[in-house]
Amino acid sequence: MSLDARLSIDRDRASAWLEHHALPVAALATAAVLVVMLYFPVGIVFSEAFLEDGIPTLGHFTDVLTDPFYFGVLADVFAEPLALGTHLGSLAAWLGAVSISLTVEYPIPGVGIPVPWIGLDTPGVRQGLFGFTAYQAALSTLASVAIGLPAAYILANYEFYGRRTLRSLTILPFVLPGIMVAVGFYAMFGQAGTLNTLLGAVGLGPFAFVETNPLAIVVLAHAFYNAPLVARLTVAAWESVDARTVETARSLGASERRAFRDVVVPQLAPAVLTGALMTFIFTFMTFPIVLALGGLQLATVEVWIYDRIQRLDYAEAATLAILETVLSLGLTYAYLRYESAQAGLARAPSPPPKERLLPDLRTALSPRRLAVFGYGLVALVLFVGPMASLVVGSFTDGSGFTLRNYAFLLERQLEGASFQTQPLPAIRNSLLFGVATLLVAVPMGVVVSMVTVRAGRTGRLVDTLAMLPLAVSGVVFGIGLLQGLVFGISLPGGWRFQVTGAVAIVVAHAVAAYPFVTRNVSPVLGSLDPAMVESARALGASRARALLDIELPLVASAIVAGAAFAFAISIGEFSSTVILASGGEHYTMPVAVERYLGRRSGPAIAMGTLLLVVTAASFVVIDRVGGRYER
Repeated sequence: MSLDARLSIDRDRASAWLEHHALPVAALATAAVLVVMLYFPVGIVFSEAFLEDGIPTLGHFTDVLTDPFYFGVLADVFAEPLALGTHLGSLAAWLGAVSISLTVEYPIPGVGIPVPWIGLDTPGVRQGLFGFTAYQAALSTLASVAIGLPAAYILANYEFYGRRTLRSLTILPFVLPGIMVAVGFYAMFGQAGTLNTLLGAVGLGPFAFVETNPLAIVVLAHAFYNAPLVARLTVAAWESVDARTVETARSLGASERRAFRDVVVPQLAPAVLTGALMTFIFTFMTFPIVLALGGLQLATVEVWIYDRIQRLDYAEAATLAILETVLSLGLTYAYLRYESAQAGLARAPSPPPKERLLPDLRTALSPRRLAVFGYGLVALVLFVGPMASLVVGSFTDGSGFTLRNYAFLLERQLEGASFQTQPLPAIRNSLLFGVATLLVAVPMGVVVSMVTVRAGRTGRLVDTLAMLPLAVSGVVFGIGLLQGLVFGISLPGGWRFQVTGAVAIVVAHAVAAYPFVTRNVSPVLGSLDPAMVESARALGASRARALLDIELPLVASAIVAGAAFAFAISIGEFSSTVILASGGEHYTMPVAVERYLGRRSGPAIAMGTLLLVVTAASFVVIDRVGGRYER
């Protein structure tokens, strides 16, 4: 046999082996990336909670769990877990003191109309830091769902000019650094902000929105970030509802409302709960928004972890981070159990038809259309207002219209190497890192989805652990990257393991982004009929071929949706980028915003405006390219 023939046979054998073992190989590669870039750095920080002067201990957990500052009334339960009777008596007394009343909040200034509010009186209750963090996260989740669902309803059920572009831009808030959102909200809702300027034109205000109720502004800022997430996930699910099932229910005598409740809602529930879960976890671990808009008076667990690290109290910071992560992973596991129970719901390729939003003037004045327009006004104030205020702020200063902020950026670019931070390299790096992140995060997310969907009950545990990037503190992740990868680890034989530069940034971005691909793909993949794959296998297709030819095309729309989220996460990622970027050549747009903000706010806002424009155009392109996969 000739050498060429032997080589051809070896190639065919290698190709056949790889085709039959592609998923295990991909799963091992994904696991290796996660171990190096996620579990190892986080584990380094977490280990501080179990050590005191190099000696293993659980004392840090005891101190935190029994401290009323952290756990309020639950601290007594943790301190004396066996005193059940005492705790039940205290709970009964507390419940007896709780009352719900209709109170009157302060009237609207300048109008004199009292605003009724349902008050919950809980005398003597101690929330603690964890309790307050959960409280503001619950409020933020409710606000995000309440604001996001109407947007999903409009985008999924109505056809109007610019609908696809608007749908593409729903992901835009994800890319804004927290400090820019805070600046935008001050510019919109501050006493000298855009909203008060508009109200003053009709003789109202000014109102101290931020100063009198910072918690409400924080909740709205969280909704600014997360309501588009809820809307985007729900739109994808709504457009996957089989219209024939609704028609069948109506033909059997169900009213329109009953058909919606019994047929449509069960198919939307997993997507809504996914958005609510992610929102709760994100806002439970909120950091920049609370610190910028609420300060330490509204400190959350994440803010306190940052404060402890600033004070070099790594043991207490690590203990708080572990407890926070355990709570988040517990919520994730509970949701995944629910998601698996909903896996049997079919996603047939017969989406409901879309109505024209403005077919004629008479229909435009119907109650439903008027409600849509009313919601549009709210969305205009909440979503467009802060971003528009940022754009206006980039062209103005105390004396009026100016181009000095953009002239500053142009000067930095033209002067070249004499300045460390230039606009065009920041834009180029952000786009390159975003595309590279897609190439890594999308396969990782799909592989995790395949493994967890096939593994049954074990898959839920694997899926929960794979969701760690959503549950772990961003501050802890950044410190772990610094200690474990940037500084490097000494290995036997004089070797040193160190990860920095562009490769480290892309992998870190991919680790942060792939859960969004998984959460988009897993529900759709789990709902596919296994008989299709079994038929292909019976006809001689390998498992990998069945995956490429049957399963992936059917979940392509979910992959595109996950890819858009992954790109957004990469573009807006700041903490890992600023830590891993070695030297000055790997900075991105958010890093450039932070660097400019340290000097003057005007150029930083101008750079933030460029961030908005570039990424908005990118998302439109991604959705247009992925639009061919929509059902």
